[in-house]
Amino acid sequence: MERRQFFRTGVAAGLLGASLPDSLEAITRPRRGRGTTATPTKLSSNENPLGLSPAAEKAIIEGLVDANRYPGDTRRKVIAALAEHHHVGGENIVTGGGSTEILRVAVHAMGLPNGRLVAAEPTFEDAPGYSAPVGIPIDKVPLRPDASHDVPRMRDVASRSDGPVVVFICNPNNPTGTLTSCAEVDAWITEATDNIFFILDEAYFDFVEDSSYWSGLKWINDNPNVLVSRTFSKVYGMAGLRLGYGIAHPTTVRKLIGVATRNNCNHLAGVAGLASLADRTFYRKSVDVNRQSRHILYEALRHLEIEHLPSHTNFVMHRIRGSLADYNGRMLEHGFRVGRPFPPMTDHSRISMGLPTDMERLADTLHTFRNKGWI
Repeated sequence: MERRQFFRTGVAAGLLGASLPDSLEAITRPRRGRGTTATPTKLSSNENPLGLSPAAEKAIIEGLVDANRYPGDTRRKVIAALAEHHHVGGENIVTGGGSTEILRVAVHAMGLPNGRLVAAEPTFEDAPGYSAPVGIPIDKVPLRPDASHDVPRMRDVASRSDGPVVVFICNPNNPTGTLTSCAEVDAWITEATDNIFFILDEAYFDFVEDSSYWSGLKWINDNPNVLVSRTFSKVYGMAGLRLGYGIAHPTTVRKLIGVATRNNCNHLAGVAGLASLADRTFYRKSVDVNRQSRHILYEALRHLEIEHLPSHTNFVMHRIRGSLADYNGRMLEHGFRVGRPFPPMTDHSRISMGLPTDMERLADTLHTFRNKGWI
C-alpha cells in the first residue's frame, strides 16, 4: 500500500479515535441540533456555521502525513496561490496565524518606537490590544451617529503627531457591521503625510454587496503606507485553524516579516487554505447561507420594531432593553450564546449568523422575549 494512502486509512483513523468513515463530511459535520443551556448554539464569535469546506477537510486528512515537517514549502504554495487570487506578486503577501497576527506585526513594526495608534470606538479590539502592552498610546475616536468611522476627526487626531501614526480602519466594522465611505478613506490616504500608516482590516470583505464599497488593494503597488488585512476565518470557516494574511508594498512586507512569527502558517492550516481558495462552490454557499440567515434575523427585528444597524457582515447588532448581562443570560437559557459587551454600546447585542434553521429558532425566541416584555 502506498505510504500516503496507508497514513490516511491507518494512522489518521487512529488520531480521529475510530476507523475513518466513508464520508469525510462525517468527521467534522457542524452541529445542527437544537441549542440547549448545556450545549448552546453559538452565535457570539462571527464564525461560519457550515464548518470547513469538504475540500479543506480532505486536504487536512491527506496533509497529516507531512505534519512532522516544517511548513516552509506549504507557506510558499499559500503565498503563490494568494498572489494569483489577488493578482499581485508573492512579494506583496505576508502570512500570519489568523489576521490577528497581521495586525500585531503591523502595529509593532510601524508603531514602534514612539508611535501612536488611532482607531474607532468601538472597533475590533486586537489592534488596540496589541498596542497597549508595548507602550503605544491609543487615540480612540467615537463612531459617527450612523456607526461609520469618523474619518474627519480621525484625520485631525492623526495630524497632531509628527511621529509614527498607525491608523486602524476595520471596514466593514466589527462589532457594528457598518460601512465607512471608501471614498473618504481614499481621500485621506491620498493626502496623508509619510508618517501615517494605514491598516485596512477587510476580514468581512466577502460578505459586502454594496457597490459603494471597494477594497484598499489598489494602493499596495505604489504606497508603502497601506496594508490590507484578510482572513480565512470567516467565509472559509477556518477560525480554529488560524490563517490570515496581509497584502502590502514589498518594502512593507519585508518589515512585517521581520516581526512575524517564524514558520507560520502551520502546515495543516496551509493545505486547508489552499483547498478552500480553490473550492468556489463552498465559497458561494457560505455567502448565500449568510445572506439567508441575515434576512431571517432582519425580518424578525423589523416585525418586532427592534432598532438594529445595517450589517454588511455575518453578524447584526441590535438594541436591547435593560442589562446586556440579563439579555445574554436569558438567551443562554433559551439555547443561544450571543455577543459579549462592546463598550460604549452596552445597550446593543451583537448576534452572529448561524444556519437558517438556527436563525428561525432565534426569531421565535425574540418573539418570546417580546411577549415577556424583555425586549
